[in-house]
Amino acid sequence: MKLPEPATHISLPDGFDVLADLAFDLRSSWNQQAEEIWREIDQELWRDTGNAWLVLQTASHDRIRELWGTPRFRALVEALREDRRSSLAEKTWFQSEHAAARLGAVAFFSLEFALSEALALYSGGLGNVAGDYLKAASDLGVPLVGVGLLYQQGYFRQVIDAEGRQREFYPFNRAGQMPVAPVRDATGRWVRVRVPRPGPPTWLRAWGARVGRVALYLLDSDDPSNTPADRGITAQLYGGGDEVRLLQEMALGIGGWRLLRALGLRPEVCHLNEGHAALVTLERARDFTQETGRSFATALAATRAGNVFTTHTPVESGFDRFPSELFAAYLGAYARDELHITTGELLDLGRARPGDDREPVSMAWLATRGSGAVNAVSRRHGEVSRRIFQPLFPRWPEVQVPVAHVTNGVHVPSWSSAVADGLWSKACGPAPWARPTDEAGRPIARSSDAELWAFRAQSRSVLVDLVRRRLELQLAAAGMGEEALEAARRVLDPDTLTIGMARRFTAYKRPCLLLHDAERFARLLTDGRRPVQIVVAGKAHPRDEEGKGLVQRWIRFVRRGDVRHGAVFLADYDLRLAERLVQGVDLWLNTPRSPWEACGTSGMKVLVNGGVNLSSLDGWWAEAYRPEVGWALEGDGRDDARDAAELYGRLEREVVPAFYERDLSGLPTGWLARVRASMASLTSAYSASRTLRDYTNGYYLPAAEAFARRSAEKGALAERIVAWERAVRAHWSALRFGDVRVTTDHGQHHFAVTVYLDDMSPDDIAVELHAEGERPTLMRRDTPLVGAHGHVYVADVPDARPAAHFAARIVPRHAEAGVPLELPLVAWSR
Repeated sequence: MKLPEPATHISLPDGFDVLADLAFDLRSSWNQQAEEIWREIDQELWRDTGNAWLVLQTASHDRIRELWGTPRFRALVEALREDRRSSLAEKTWFQSEHAAARLGAVAFFSLEFALSEALALYSGGLGNVAGDYLKAASDLGVPLVGVGLLYQQGYFRQVIDAEGRQREFYPFNRAGQMPVAPVRDATGRWVRVRVPRPGPPTWLRAWGARVGRVALYLLDSDDPSNTPADRGITAQLYGGGDEVRLLQEMALGIGGWRLLRALGLRPEVCHLNEGHAALVTLERARDFTQETGRSFATALAATRAGNVFTTHTPVESGFDRFPSELFAAYLGAYARDELHITTGELLDLGRARPGDDREPVSMAWLATRGSGAVNAVSRRHGEVSRRIFQPLFPRWPEVQVPVAHVTNGVHVPSWSSAVADGLWSKACGPAPWARPTDEAGRPIARSSDAELWAFRAQSRSVLVDLVRRRLELQLAAAGMGEEALEAARRVLDPDTLTIGMARRFTAYKRPCLLLHDAERFARLLTDGRRPVQIVVAGKAHPRDEEGKGLVQRWIRFVRRGDVRHGAVFLADYDLRLAERLVQGVDLWLNTPRSPWEACGTSGMKVLVNGGVNLSSLDGWWAEAYRPEVGWALEGDGRDDARDAAELYGRLEREVVPAFYERDLSGLPTGWLARVRASMASLTSAYSASRTLRDYTNGYYLPAAEAFARRSAEKGALAERIVAWERAVRAHWSALRFGDVRVTTDHGQHHFAVTVYLDDMSPDDIAVELHAEGERPTLMRRDTPLVGAHGHVYVADVPDARPAAHFAARIVPRHAEAGVPLELPLVAWSR
């Protein structure tokens, strides 16, 4: 019997290395040309997995030789190689716009990345945003590197059983079946980093993936040197309890920075995609301390300038919070031996009330205190976040809490169908999304109604075919009989208004709002003249029993005999299914309870494909909605019965008529007007390209400059900022207001305020005149006080509002410090 031989002894067929190079690069996941190549190799496996690397690794060498000897296949491969070569060689947006920028690298830290089903490291929206962000960075040439974890199992796969209950399964992510490779140093040794913890050290192995121009580095704990428990740290995304979650976040933040340094990378900017990555702020400061000999306080002041923290959470309870005892147990020695601070000082960085031992450690608070900028992910979420973060900035007006916003976007080429690509290319020229401009999609408005309707009809038909095939397989797996399988082969109608609704099934997203009056909804579905059909998908968290009940409620509804032809629930919602849904549906429905939707990007994905939105006025839709681009639910989310009635009414009186009212040519001109306006005005505006340009111009470049200034001369400026902060804190309680005098004439209020400064330099503070809803007015230092250290400060403001609306306040001032982010002190005259 012949014994197995090492893979290195196998002779690979001609062309295999070329195909392997293409399959390994995840850029092929958003390239329509690539699909034909992998389909040719193994149509069934490609259809089921979308994993080019797996298709190639599974194919027989005879099959590769056969195809490689075919001129047509060779031509396809060469065309893809040439497209890749030319794309990577052309001058990028970043090179054109920021050639002289002092930005060598941005490190993007995230627990999730949704790039492709070939590398399934995500559970939902956070991963989708991160994956699309890396793809946009490749397109734009922004020097970004991703840092995450490689999970042995990732998130669960969903199966619906015969009773309609969700069941969870955790297939293994096998490295050999994913487009990742061990990261090796110059000697060929596998790069490993050590993360400090009580007891034996935890070793993390480094893997690398290629996303066009961008490198994604992933760490996993399944190292044979680790204890069995530690090998399981990266077993599951969001698996385990507080202890496992903390260890995962130590791996991401501490291990992630150590990996970058081991690779010789020194990013000027670290972008924390949620508070999960907060510990990188500590490790980066530790690294700076070790390099310069400065104190931890100075190192944090220097490095935080280069850290950007993005929060995606709409409720404070959604932040990761750890019991102080657990945090101290795992990181107390790290604080003492490596950061050279006390455990109490470490814990206080993550508390709104320093010194309160009953308060858990919030990773969001820690990330905020370690960053130079904080932002939310939509305009509405910015408003919500300023309220959530208010405890860190006591006595500051909510509107001045330093949380800005950058609205998320989607990577348009990843979600655009082949049919949509053809329409856009005809209207805008080849590869319109390669041109990073907010005007990229405008020419689509010149497409005729006939072109748009033919495009939508073809897209809907493709979706119907997919739903029928997938539903049949789903019901067969659940053990349903032949009658149910035959019915699955006939579900939906390619000429019927098709609604898509897919999301995480949890209470605040209200996935069952449509079922509030199930009979009224059933009448919509079964209307003989103007029918509606719906495709639903989504998972509930394994520990969310209420969410699982919502899934089961939909399953029971779609199995009703009167509606099952027009209502389908597809199990195991993932990137592949999401892609097909957003490409085919006419209307995307989203009904979250406001204001709990931070942004929501699923509705953005239908834009390029000619779908329109009907959504609650929350997240991105609150800023994107106009009557000419879609429909909105205007309820405040407090009364489900009222909101459901509004939803049914909107469908019955506006949406359905718009779809079915036709002109003499059979075209729904009113519907197509919305399709045209939505595609032309929203697709570019809510793209990941726009999002990344906003971050680059508004965050990364300023952060890199600020970090360069603070870190120069081994942190000399940071040292001065720390000294200034300590001096201000030492004297703050002694500051006080004296008389506040106001006179009014000639349309002006004239304020004169006496301020006693104790021994503080007047250059260290600013005195402002504040009125709610207006920008503060800086008061001018005027007469020095006689016999006391202080000054009279004066200001004139229009008398459009009563003088009593104004109050004077004292705030810290330093040209290089962020106030109130870094020093949230404020004193009021009343």
